[in-house]
Amino acid sequence: MDHRVAIYPGSFDPLTNGHLDLIERGSSIFEHLLVGVLRNPEKDPLFSLSERCEMLVEMTSRYKNVSVEAFDGLLADYARHKKARVILRGIRAISDYEYELQMALMNRKLDPKLETVFMMPAEKYSYLSSRLIKEIFRLGGSVRGLVPKIVEQRLHEKVGQPNPQIAQPNSRVRKKK
Repeated sequence: MDHRVAIYPGSFDPLTNGHLDLIERGSSIFEHLLVGVLRNPEKDPLFSLSERCEMLVEMTSRYKNVSVEAFDGLLADYARHKKARVILRGIRAISDYEYELQMALMNRKLDPKLETVFMMPAEKYSYLSSRLIKEIFRLGGSVRGLVPKIVEQRLHEKVGQPNPQIAQPNSRVRKKK
C-alpha cells in the first residue's frame, strides 16, 4: 500500500462545489487521488452511476493526478485492491464527525494499515450536502453557485424543469392594438 494514494469515496448524487473543493485540496496533498463513486443498492439515486462518473470526470479533468472510478462492496477491500492507504473524507459538522468516526474505526478494524484523513470544506461550502441540493432543487429553489454548472443543467434535464439561465424560445405575445 502506498501512503501517496488516497481514495475520496462517496455517492456524489449530485456532485457539489463542496465535493470539488475537497478534490482540489486533496489533489494537492496526495500524489494520486482516486474519486471512488459508490454504487449503493440501498439508496435510490437521482443520477445513475454512469452519469455521476461522467460529471466527475468532466469536472476533475484539469487535475492530472485525479481519477474517477465506480466501486461497490467494502471500502477497505477496494482500497487494498487499489493499493491505497488513505481514505479522504469531508466533515462539515459534529454530526458528520460521529458517523465518519465510526466508519474510520471500522475501516481500520478491517484493514489496520488504512488511515482516514478528515478535511473540512471551505467555509462557503460547509453547509452543503447532496441531500440538501436535491431537496432545494425539487422544491423549486436555486442551486446556482452550490453545484457546478454542468450539474445544474443535468438537474434541470433530469427533473424536466427549464433552466432559467438558458434562453427559452419566446412565446408568442399578442400586442395590444
